[in-house]
Amino acid sequence: MEENIITSVQNARIKHVVALQQKSSLRREEGLFVVEGQREIEHCIACGYEVVELFVLNTIDYSGSIAPTFVTPQVYEKMAYRGSTEGIIAVVRCKEHSLLTLCSSLSAKTRPLIVVLESVEKPGNLGAILRTAEAAKVDAVIVCDPLTDLYNPNLIRASIGGVFCVPVAVCTSGECIAFLKEHDIRILTAQLQDSYEYYDYDMRHATAIVMGTESTGLTDQWREAADAHIRIPMLGRLDSLNVSVSAAILMYEAVRQRQSKL
Repeated sequence: MEENIITSVQNARIKHVVALQQKSSLRREEGLFVVEGQREIEHCIACGYEVVELFVLNTIDYSGSIAPTFVTPQVYEKMAYRGSTEGIIAVVRCKEHSLLTLCSSLSAKTRPLIVVLESVEKPGNLGAILRTAEAAKVDAVIVCDPLTDLYNPNLIRASIGGVFCVPVAVCTSGECIAFLKEHDIRILTAQLQDSYEYYDYDMRHATAIVMGTESTGLTDQWREAADAHIRIPMLGRLDSLNVSVSAAILMYEAVRQRQSKL
């Protein structure tokens, strides 16, 4: 092990990992991203991602199947985006997230449940939605006109691996609307105006639940394309919920309906 240990924070490979953590442009350019933590890396591998490099803290007992490069605590602290990641970090190759790729995963679904997110700004919110989508067994998440990339460290952390397990596509809103219309998937837009309570709409058919940005909600493009507008009743003084909370409520309403007897 002593021959395969990095002791300097100035090492080029260590600097590369730090740059991947910090720069979305580099992640896009190289098609690589960083995953921290045993659980997240296991989810990543189980979902078919390729681990390019594995770095392990030299003070822990490692018994995995992938040959690691060991690093000292000082070097690991430099690499890690967050604390308490069990002393293991992986550099992983990105996957393609096109609508064409998504079509193959949905081909066997007779009434898919899809969550669509338009220009969600905060990586933590998008990660939390992906985590809930995996728990609710949503068939796909489509991210339209994204303001954050799928492999942002905060997103990966918030999703606890959901970003790896849920089929995800990235596209423009126009492309997504055309895709949903072509496949006869009903579009439900979550909005306060000109809408009715979410539990009054039948979500047992092929359905796409569409959520907008945290600050301004959905654009008119989506409002006009919708088959129905739904809302979550606001009974208190505040007029909105966090987008990840709203998405969770609507996802599990669809689950409730689909698990109930027809």
